[in-house]
Amino acid sequence: MSTETGGAVGTEPRGPMPLPGPRGLPVLGSLPQFGKDPLAFFERLRGYGDMVSWRFGRNDCVFVSDPTYIGELLTETERTFDQPLLGIAFRTVMGNGVVVARGPDWRRKRSLVQPSVRPKQVKSYASTMTASTVDLADTWSDGERIDVKREMAALTQKIAVRTIFGVDTPADAEAMGRAMDIAQKEIGKEFSGLGAILPDWVPTPGRARIRKAAAVIDAEVGRVVARHRDGDGERPDLLSRLLTAVDETGAHLTDKEIRDETVTLYIGGHETTSSTLVWAWYLLARNPGARTALADELDRVLGDREPGIDDYAQLTYAQAVVKETLRLYPTIWLVTGVAKEGARIGGVPMPAGTRVWSSQWATHRDERWFPQPEEFRPGRWDPEDGDDVPEYAWFPFGGGPRVCLGTRFAMVEAVLILAILARRFELDVDPGIINPVPTLTLQPDREVMATVRARPASRG
Repeated sequence: MSTETGGAVGTEPRGPMPLPGPRGLPVLGSLPQFGKDPLAFFERLRGYGDMVSWRFGRNDCVFVSDPTYIGELLTETERTFDQPLLGIAFRTVMGNGVVVARGPDWRRKRSLVQPSVRPKQVKSYASTMTASTVDLADTWSDGERIDVKREMAALTQKIAVRTIFGVDTPADAEAMGRAMDIAQKEIGKEFSGLGAILPDWVPTPGRARIRKAAAVIDAEVGRVVARHRDGDGERPDLLSRLLTAVDETGAHLTDKEIRDETVTLYIGGHETTSSTLVWAWYLLARNPGARTALADELDRVLGDREPGIDDYAQLTYAQAVVKETLRLYPTIWLVTGVAKEGARIGGVPMPAGTRVWSSQWATHRDERWFPQPEEFRPGRWDPEDGDDVPEYAWFPFGGGPRVCLGTRFAMVEAVLILAILARRFELDVDPGIINPVPTLTLQPDREVMATVRARPASRG
């Protein structure tokens, strides 16, 4: 089951499902409404009920928004639900990595990739996260104007390059970053437009752009892999771990598989964390009480020193800020799977081939699970006095067997970056509403400019 976006899929399901939902148009179904604003469309679907029938082009679909149903969808993947065949733009960039693969191929790849992102390994990467962020903080000054998106993207890219490739920020990282930006935009455009239902062989300008971007990504990853293969000795980076990993038959990942998994890890360690941090700064600037509470925790826990991995557990409010940011602006805003024979959700049979969807954006904004859902309230995640949130009411990293492998990496990275920068500075983001744009991840619709304000010396 995907935690990313993708195009139409599946065989036609057999038999109607007596569920409420929009009628849609002939041939197109609800695709025009979905393509115009996918986030608003999913919120409207939620208004029909917790299980809704709709059509994506000619394909019959079901949308679920109750946490119990979402949990069934996520935990039943690989058994009664299949990973969908994602759109050509997505597959061109991601290849057949662990996010895309199915069945035995997915199980093999997951077993090879998972050891690289276990808690012990993430702990070893934390010093790189901290050092890179301190380097950035040392360049900021009181009263400086910054582009928050650019600053966070450059920082998380540096961390990704160092932890994945084991090198600093070479020129090829810049080229790969530009290619990733193009790829992300084109994936979003294809997914929400007619490209979602066009056959793969139909040429479009967007598909030409995605092929060029993918060629750049392939070339840059290939160069780094070649340097690793020619190097001597062991390296502690993720790529080296992938190159030496072997499956139960003693086989290594092929060069193509290395490329696909490297791109997957890069997106998870760079794109998603960067976006989350941009939204966090935006929300903190609009909520002075939360910004003060975060500063108080940083002064109390850290005093005048920089945080490290051993401080992570004590930074509970910083964690809550990240979790609440992911609730309001989940970088991955959609999950979907395709029903196999015998699939059910909530006791309702899902005909084979039915595509079942759920959206973090819609469920995270349901007032049944989150009182005052539009408010930024990190306190709802307080370990002792927070809200009683049902399992799978919050699922920014998916769940079940295909839960995002980089969950721990992403949380630790976001919290440490936020702690280092917020201990020294406040970012006064320019006033005005910033709207989310659903591309590969949930991105701001414009520049996020801010004035840097130095905080007074720690009171800890």
